Amino acid sequence: MNQNQLQEKQAWDDYVIDHGGHPLQLWGWGDVKAAHGWKVKRMHLYSRDDDVIGAAQILIRRLPWPLRSMAYVPRGPLYEEGRRDEVLAALSTYVRQAYRSVVLTIEPDSEEYAVPEGWRKSKNHILPARTVILDLNKSEAGLMENMAKKTRQYIRKSSAEESMSIKMVKNRAELAGCLELYKETAKRAKFNLHKDQYYYDVFDKLGEHSPVFAAYVDGKPVAFLWLAITADTAFELYGGVNEIGQQLRANYALKWYAICKCKEWGLSRYDFGGLVEGGVTTFKMGWAEGETHLAGTFDRPLTKYYFVWNVGLPLVKSIVQRIKALIKL
Repeated sequence: MNQNQLQEKQAWDDYVIDHGGHPLQLWGWGDVKAAHGWKVKRMHLYSRDDDVIGAAQILIRRLPWPLRSMAYVPRGPLYEEGRRDEVLAALSTYVRQAYRSVVLTIEPDSEEYAVPEGWRKSKNHILPARTVILDLNKSEAGLMENMAKKTRQYIRKSSAEESMSIKMVKNRAELAGCLELYKETAKRAKFNLHKDQYYYDVFDKLGEHSPVFAAYVDGKPVAFLWLAITADTAFELYGGVNEIGQQLRANYALKWYAICKCKEWGLSRYDFGGLVEGGVTTFKMGWAEGETHLAGTFDRPLTKYYFVWNVGLPLVKSIVQRIKALIKL
């Protein structure tokens, strides 16, 4: 990356961070997606007076004709107060003209989001709308108070385990051990993974915005937790635990360590990355009094083929599923 590109990247990330943007709007996340089949467009939106009124990192995926492409803004866009609809209109016009996309989909990082004119609420989520978000402005005691009794017990018990240590993963060699653990977790829980290079790209391209923590026994990782962070928000990307880690309840001590570290860094929100059915949801729900419901997914139909994309042929539905698999974190 040359000096001009580095300056552009820094300016983009500064805008995202200064405006409370989500980690998935950071430049590095777009670079990860660009390396794995997506086209990325980063846009600042301007008023008629040439003032910046918003920004969006748009992911574009090619689709078979006549759909052509779909455009997606994860946990965005960003906009100045009172300029939301203006930003959304400009984004829609650009995507329609530049990529002839069948739809522009956004998933805002907010709980309340009135449906804009010309848009519709979609039942097809890419990122889960259900999640757990902790308020890191609370004291550690206040966070503990909102947990399930068993969660508090497991945190204390696992944190006191003398055979286990927790530290941040610093290089690719250490990350490789976590990826082997992740493969073991995926096989046990029956979910699919990207190839290793994808995760190395996340580690490299997000850099300091993507801390990885791991719990070790005898020098080997038994649990890991991978975040993406901005100045305000921590967002869980990946995590795993092996049999030894399960026996030690290592994922409890590890998550609490990561939460406290984020508090120490001055972050204000800790997002568990979504809730899906199963044991992982039960585990996550033990950390708070209740779940958080984000506003969800909103579509701006851009061509007459949107109906086909949204509810149509089985072939198109299979394409939707493949898109979700490709965009998975």
